[in-house]
Amino acid sequence: MTEDRRAPLELLEPAVVRGLVARFRLATLLGRFPDRQLWAAFMFTNGLLSIGLLAGLAMLTRTPMVFPSLGPTAFLFFFTPTLPTASPRHTMYGHAIGIVCGYGALCLMGLQHAPPAMVMGVNLARIGAAALSLAATGALMILLKAAHPPAGATTLIVSLGIITKPQHLAIMLLAVALLTAQAIVLNRLAGIDYPLWAKRVEPGPS
Repeated sequence: MTEDRRAPLELLEPAVVRGLVARFRLATLLGRFPDRQLWAAFMFTNGLLSIGLLAGLAMLTRTPMVFPSLGPTAFLFFFTPTLPTASPRHTMYGHAIGIVCGYGALCLMGLQHAPPAMVMGVNLARIGAAALSLAATGALMILLKAAHPPAGATTLIVSLGIITKPQHLAIMLLAVALLTAQAIVLNRLAGIDYPLWAKRVEPGPS
């Protein structure tokens, strides 16, 4: 007797996919295509739209409206939207902390006007900026109860000198806000109990 390795839909597929299928009455797709293919198609579509939109804005405005750490943020939004780390609060605070810590580390090491590490190479000052920015970002996210793992990449983007101009740092945070707004719209459209800001904490027994 062979073991059935196909997991039930409710265990395999994220809640946002099930919600969209129910909202738009696409249940026939569930019988026509394997669950994993629908799941992958959902992730592909939202990744294409969300990052494509921001990349288009970056091209039109000639600003860093798209940067690497938005990718894992988008993945959290559309794969595990009900986790606290994917909430708007954690996302906005996390990336903001990463940007501030990255720029603060640059200034402390006197690198705010230096070329990026990929151009000038890695020296002791750059090592200090990268290490300090990541350490401070992690510590502050814990202290402020705003853990968002992609922010660890955001702070390194800044401390390694890839994006350093203050006006561009503000645009990075704007890009995060636009991606977060899309997550709010899509997840709520799917019927997911996705917070407008922070995930509600159910009161414990008295």
